[in-house]
Order: sequence, then C-alpha cells, then structure tokens
Amino acid sequence: MLIPKRVSKVLGGTLLVGSVLFTSCNQTVETQIQLIPEPFEMTQSDGMFKVSQAMLVGAGSASNKVNFRVDPNATDIPDEGYQLEIDKAGVRLVAKTETGLFYGKQTLLQLLTPNGLPYVKINDHPRFPYRGLHLDVSRHFFDKEEVKKLMNVMSYYKLNTLHLHLTDAGGWRLQIDKYPKLTQEGAFRTQSDWREWWDNGKDRQYLKEGTEGAYGGYYTKDDIRDMLAYAAEKHITIIPEIEFPAHSDEVFVAYPELCCAGKSHTSGDFCIGNPKTFEFMENVLTEVIELFPSEYIHIGGDEAGKNTWKTCPKCQALMKKEKLANVDELQSYMIRKAEEFLNSKGRRLIGWDEILEGGLAPEATVMSWRGEAAGFKSARMGHDVIMTPGSYMYFDFYQADPRHQPVAIGGYTPIRKVYSYNPIPQDSLTAEEAKHFLGVQANTWTEYIPTPEYLEYMMFPRALAVAEIGWTPQEKRDWQDFKPRVNAHIPVLQRMGLNPFPLSNELEFDMVVDTIQKEIRVTMDAEKYPAEIHYTTDGSTPTASSPIYQEPIVVKDSAKIVAGIFVNGQLQDRVSEQRVDYHKGIGKSIRFNSRLYPGYMAGGINAIINGYRGGLTYLDQRWQGYTDNLDCVIDLGEVMDLHQVSSKWMQLTGPGVYQPEKVEVLTSEDGKNFTSQGVIPTTIPQDKSDLTFQEYTFQGNWKARYVQLKAQNPKGFIFVDEIVIW
Repeated sequence: MLIPKRVSKVLGGTLLVGSVLFTSCNQTVETQIQLIPEPFEMTQSDGMFKVSQAMLVGAGSASNKVNFRVDPNATDIPDEGYQLEIDKAGVRLVAKTETGLFYGKQTLLQLLTPNGLPYVKINDHPRFPYRGLHLDVSRHFFDKEEVKKLMNVMSYYKLNTLHLHLTDAGGWRLQIDKYPKLTQEGAFRTQSDWREWWDNGKDRQYLKEGTEGAYGGYYTKDDIRDMLAYAAEKHITIIPEIEFPAHSDEVFVAYPELCCAGKSHTSGDFCIGNPKTFEFMENVLTEVIELFPSEYIHIGGDEAGKNTWKTCPKCQALMKKEKLANVDELQSYMIRKAEEFLNSKGRRLIGWDEILEGGLAPEATVMSWRGEAAGFKSARMGHDVIMTPGSYMYFDFYQADPRHQPVAIGGYTPIRKVYSYNPIPQDSLTAEEAKHFLGVQANTWTEYIPTPEYLEYMMFPRALAVAEIGWTPQEKRDWQDFKPRVNAHIPVLQRMGLNPFPLSNELEFDMVVDTIQKEIRVTMDAEKYPAEIHYTTDGSTPTASSPIYQEPIVVKDSAKIVAGIFVNGQLQDRVSEQRVDYHKGIGKSIRFNSRLYPGYMAGGINAIINGYRGGLTYLDQRWQGYTDNLDCVIDLGEVMDLHQVSSKWMQLTGPGVYQPEKVEVLTSEDGKNFTSQGVIPTTIPQDKSDLTFQEYTFQGNWKARYVQLKAQNPKGFIFVDEIVIW
C-alpha cells in the first residue's frame, strides 16, 4: 500500500480540503496538507489556529487575529505572489498586488479545516505568468453560466487565463453588429452530434436563428461583458480567438463572397486576394477589441487547406504583386496584416504554431500545439511562446482505457502523463531563450463533448495538473506527492458543482529492460490513492489472497501480469493486464526492406524488438507506425531453434490507424532463402472505429537465424508494438 509522502503531527482534526466552519477538538492526529498547486516554499509546525470561513472571506479587513494587506512597496514579493503566516497570534497575509492577495486567500480556503488552520509559513509565487485553459465553444456551445462555473474553479487553483475559441465551422459564437448574419445564419446547425453533422460529411448544413429544432447559440455582447466582469473578480484574463484564415465555413454561409469560390461549402479558407477579406477582418477585430480588454487577441492561423489559393485569380494576383513565393507566404502575409492592425490598436497577436509557416509576424506570440519543436524554434527566434503540445495538453483525448470510456476524439492522456510535462526541459534552451516561455495551456476541443457534464468530466481533475505545472517550480513537482493531493480534491470539485472524472482504477505498467542482466523489471502505478494492488504473473485473475505489489516484478523469460486494486478484499472495477517477454530478438539487429515513417519511429529503429510494450495510444513512443507495407528482417546472430513469433497491432480508425490486411512470417538460416511459416489475415473489419488490438501469433518448430515479418497496409497507418520471438 502506498504511504503519503508528507505526514506531520498537529493539534486538531485531520486536515480535509474544503471550506467549512471549525469545531473544537484537542486530540493529536496525523495530518497532511493537500494544497494544489504546491507552494514555492512552505514550512509547517505543530498547532492549529481556530478560525471560521466567514472570518477569512469577510471583507478582508484587518483585525487583531486576521490581517490581509496589499503592500505595493513589497519589492521582495512578485506581482502574483504572496506571503502567508499562520500561528497562535493569527493569520497574516501580505501581497504586492490585489491578484497576489486573491491567490493567498485561495490558499487559505484550501487550508481551512473543521478545526481551523494549521500553523504554516508560506512564501509563494508562480513559475509562469500564463497558466491557461482553452475552451472550444464552437463545435459545441456552452452558455455563459457554464463558462463562469469553470472560471470559479480555475481561480481556486490559480489558473489565470481562459482562451475562448469563439469561431469555427461548428458555429460563430459572438455577436458582431456590423455583420449580423454571422449569428443569424452561422451560429445554428441541423444537428448537435458532431460525428453525424460533420465527420460523416452528409450534412454540414446551417440553419437560420429561430428555426425550430436548430442546435447552436452565441454570446451577445452583454453576455461577454457579464463573463468579463466575473473573470475580473476571479483575476482571470479571457483571450478571444477569431479564426483567420481558415476554419471559417460558417462565415461563408453568411458572406460567401469572402471565400475564393464565392460560394459556401467549397472551402474553409478566406480568399486572401480579396480586399473585402481584410475589411471584414479589421471590422470584426475592432468590435472584438472594444469588448475584450486582453493584451492578446488570438487569430487562429491553423490548418489552412490553401488549395483554393493556388488556383484563385485574386490570390495569385496578390502573390505576384507582393512577390510571394508560395501559399505559405500568402498565409503569412495575412497574419502580418492582422498583427499590424492589432498593434495599431495597442494589442498583440497570438496564434497556433502554423503561423510560423511562410515567415513569422515580427511581434507574434506562438502557441505550440503540434509537439514542442515549434515552441523551441520560436523562442530561439526571440518570440514569446505558450506551450500546449497535443500529446500532453489535449483534454479531448481519452484519460483512461478508451474501451471503457465515453467516446472521445482519440489519443490517450491520463492525468499522470499530463502532470509529467515540463514546458522547459533544462538542457534544451539557454537562459535567455527560456525567458520567452510565458507558460502552459491545456486545450479542450469539443467535437465529441456535447454536454456540460461531459465537458467537466474531461477537463477535471486534469486541469489541476496543469495548475501545478504552471505554478510550482519543476524541482518541487513529484507525481507520487501530487497523487494523494489530487485524490483528496475530487470531493472538493464535486462540492463546487462539477462532474469530475473520479480517477481510474486501472493500473499503468512501466518497464526497464536490462540487457546486461537479461531481465525486465516491471513497476505498477495507480491514479487512485491509497491503492492496495494484488497481482499474478501466470495470467490468472488475482484475488485478495494474491501477492500484494510492493516492489518491481522481475521477469527473465515470459509472464502475463494481471493486477487490480482491492478495497476491503474486493476487486475494484476490472483488472489490468501486461504481457512481458525477454525474448530472443531483444538486442539483435533489424533491417527494413520497406520505407519507415519518420514521424512515428517510437524508440528508434530497434523499437519493435527492444522489449518495451506499447500502451493504449500510438503516441506513447512504443508503437512504430508506417504508411507503407512493413517488411523487416531480424538477425538473431546465429541459427537457433524457434517455436513462436508474434506481433500486436492496433486499430483506431478516427486518426486513420488500421489493422494490416494480413501478416506473414518467414524464416531463414542464411538470410537468402526464406521459408514462409504462414499468413494470418486480420479478423477486425475496417469499419470498426473503436480502439481494438489483434495479436498475430505463428507457432511451429524451426531452425533459423533470420526472421522476416511482412504486413500489408490496407490504407492510412499501421502500427505494431513488439515482434516477440521465442
């Protein structure tokens, strides 16, 4: 059983996260402070100061016992920082700014227990100035009350930026007086279900406002002002995103002259060669600027198709006039014009990392979402960066085994993986370059998230991991320390009216392949805390009498580990399984007769014979992916007796991952003459969209030095885990 990392003795009751009135108690008990995010510096001593919530939140006026103070001359306190001291004399909270004071109060509320406040001394400030969440309200619309509810929780965990994705093909969500048809004709559609409306490509029709049965909505300017006022109370900045030059199908339904064909449903890209496009852009941004006080205005800039620009006479004429070499530079031309306009109004442009293509606007800030490379490149060019890589920061990805979760867009990003992210690896950048990293943001795209309840389920508690990434120094962050704290905050989130994911009863397996000792050491970890894990290694279902997991399991040949979490002797939910093989192919050489795909090399050229097994996503650096057929030959170094060759393949059709049509294994003693040991076709139909796996196992008695495996790609990608040779 896992034990809390930080336990101390105090007078009073057990510290519980929450805000309730104190009661008197004098017994000595074990206590753990459960703050999220972890403060910069904190020391705790024995004792409790008895106080009520009313005393902490009431007016903030000074008293003999509770004193809140803003000191603009406190040069030793950063702008968002605070200093807090609680002892028998009372509570003393000081900050340089009102924002810092606000964050100090959130810490106090988290510290408050039925027995008062523990004696602590805290010196605290954030690692990054930008700590954000993104919300897509276009694909599915969420009203202002839901947005305010989310901001209330964000502020409790010291998240300070809400990025609102207001426009996209799913619907235009902001009242624009100069272009009323944007909401009259572009904010409502025939269906709520994104898969039916967009993915299947059979509908994609919009309806006029007021049409019976239409799905959609938008924010009036009064709605925005209401949300902005609430955000200001919570010390949150709302950054609006208005998409240019792509993702604008809904615009062309209302104003078709702004796309190259002059007709809706032909492209999602603006016609950059049309002067009316720039008139529209400036008029819309003018009204956005009048509403939103944020320094940054987000202009999208991502995923432009660009094909219509190649044949559009207006776009080609502009390219010739401005001496633009290609359509990437044409996009950059529009981004630069947007930046010039925003700068003239005292604002700054921010966009997704595609704005790097064709040349980056001079003062632009980049959101790096397609991995981390664009962020590093931008910082080295002297541009500010927000890190939001999809493999860590996309909350529309599954957070537990997709086979047992509500449908999501794909991927696999459990909270442990989110928490593991470090926006600035120490060895990647100079100190000067690192200054350009403003912070971190998690993105919630809502194509597959139709309801507020499901939205909250996908965002929380993963957002708490983001809060700690953005606030707490990297050297103080530790998953095993965070785990009991985030478990303690699940009921807090529920009391705040949210529907959080309750954390998984599944187990995560980690391996260390030791080629010197010729063994694999397997560790298990759980999101739940505390977790009593029982396991077997022979593939049987564990019971309460099975061994308790306490140390790494050492496998020198082959094992099927089956494990589960037990509470009061009862298995919780389902077991987790992991096959482990220190097989004959580990450490040997491999030759590919087929083309490799550089984007999915996993652990490198030998990834499929290194002993490490893939998990539930092809993004975990364990699955090797190909767009061609696979044809590889493994050299075992000498002729030996072989009895089995197996390989495991994945299918997830959403991102275009399919089972191979068939797999063949061939063996050879000399590397020239190969004998087929059989062909196994897939048993999984191509239209099966759920995450599925198939293992192709060949058995026999062969003498061979070389093992050849061929897999036929039907279309898209094929992904293999490990080729296991016995």
